[in-house]
Amino acid sequence: MTSTESGAESGAGSARSWWPPALAGVVALGLGLAVAEIVAGALGRAETPVVAVGEEFIDHTPGWLKDFAVETFGVHDKTVLLAGMGVVLAVLGALIGVLTARSRGLGLLAATVLLVVAGLAVNARPDTTMADLLPTLAAGLVALPVLAWLVGKAAPAPPAAAAGPAAAAVPAPSRRAFLTAAGVTAGLAVVGAGLGQLLGARRAGVETSRDDIAASLDLPRADVPPGVDLVVPDADPWRTPNQHFYRIDTALSEPLVRAEDWSLRVHGMVETEVELSYDDLVGMGLEDRWLTLNCVSNEVGGHLIGNALWSGVPIADVLALAVPHADADAVRSRSQDGWTAGTPLDVLTDGRDALLAVGMNGDPLPLAHGFPVRMIVPGLYGYVSATKWVVELEVTRFADFEAYWTTRGWAEKGPVKVASRIDVPSSRAHVAAGTVAVAGVAWAQHRGIAAVQVRVDDGDWNDARLAAVPSTDTWRQWVWDWDAPPGDHRPQVRATTMDGEVQTSEHAPPAPDGASGWHTIDVTVD
Repeated sequence: MTSTESGAESGAGSARSWWPPALAGVVALGLGLAVAEIVAGALGRAETPVVAVGEEFIDHTPGWLKDFAVETFGVHDKTVLLAGMGVVLAVLGALIGVLTARSRGLGLLAATVLLVVAGLAVNARPDTTMADLLPTLAAGLVALPVLAWLVGKAAPAPPAAAAGPAAAAVPAPSRRAFLTAAGVTAGLAVVGAGLGQLLGARRAGVETSRDDIAASLDLPRADVPPGVDLVVPDADPWRTPNQHFYRIDTALSEPLVRAEDWSLRVHGMVETEVELSYDDLVGMGLEDRWLTLNCVSNEVGGHLIGNALWSGVPIADVLALAVPHADADAVRSRSQDGWTAGTPLDVLTDGRDALLAVGMNGDPLPLAHGFPVRMIVPGLYGYVSATKWVVELEVTRFADFEAYWTTRGWAEKGPVKVASRIDVPSSRAHVAAGTVAVAGVAWAQHRGIAAVQVRVDDGDWNDARLAAVPSTDTWRQWVWDWDAPPGDHRPQVRATTMDGEVQTSEHAPPAPDGASGWHTIDVTVD
């Protein structure tokens, strides 16, 4: 055999030798995380290592990167983050597996460091108890010995005395035995992760609590009022179904709070501190209001907006129980997971339909939308008003605190800007020449929409036909019949509020206080 051939074989063997330990590291880490899910589920805890690390990442991510994620991925931002975390964990697991094959001690030390980092992330989350650390501890107790065992099957260390001819006596690792062990371990990880999710849902009892609430609350049917939906084909419906309502928040895993365990503390610059249970709140009497909610990250023409029938108690009534001081000007609300928002006190007490909502479209709030209780305040973007899983209202002054998003460069008070959107035709659509329905929605919550106008190719503005609305706090559908000639065209839309403000053409990005500009689309008429 020539030296070249010998070197080639040696290189091939080296190329083949790294991946079994890498796979062992990935599979061992996966099983550890699955065990963490099982323990968290059995204990009814939401803070698994992956969730805690992800939420710590979100909390410490620069504002510009958060904005980029929301603008780029919209409601899928968390899915992208979790996928990215999965890739990073797989890479770390692979590197630890390879390191363990070269040095058992260093590899296990690196794995231990990774577990310690996860434990620190769990410990840093709001309201953490010792029980929240148990899933991470269980992950380590399982992952570390499995890592050593699998790496031993992937690349067993030869005896120290083995050299020269004696080395040939060292048995080569069985590839089939290793792959069987890795496959069984991976299967256990998949089954364990699913079991953990099932245990969590059952043990926490949140869905059972929702079912009980649905049976006890007299929530109305979410029947659409007459005349509000123009029923234009392919346009968004006036009422947004719960499953299609946008979700933008910082929670990778929804806080699991049963209605019977929930309470709201009202404190700060008040005459009397108040604490309400769920039954106390509902006992104050529910009101049902159609309200449109939109995210400050919504781009011009975007879909981070929805309209629903919300059932709840006026926030003003709850604040009145505590009697805010005359020199207070803000309310800082806090979510169960520690997220905060700052809302002008006068907006919460000026008679508008600002609610502590318990129902959405005739059902108890979905978990993803704040069950058991959330805030809804018409006229403000959600980042300063729509706190989900709300557990605390602190009456205070804007000068004395900063909320989650204001520390990241967003405006302090966040009033909604007048806006409009073309839903049909879609941009770059091809339509037949003749009468074409150009339709969409416009909104300026708490001020209302008085007119919508459409123009094509910078021509004259044309008044659109408006649908009815139950109040100024919802979006308003509109439609304009366009006599469309063949060719490429560019429709634009603008709206006017009830108090006479005409939507500006000046383009502004979402940061720091909401996007502006006319929604413009390109259409080809055949």
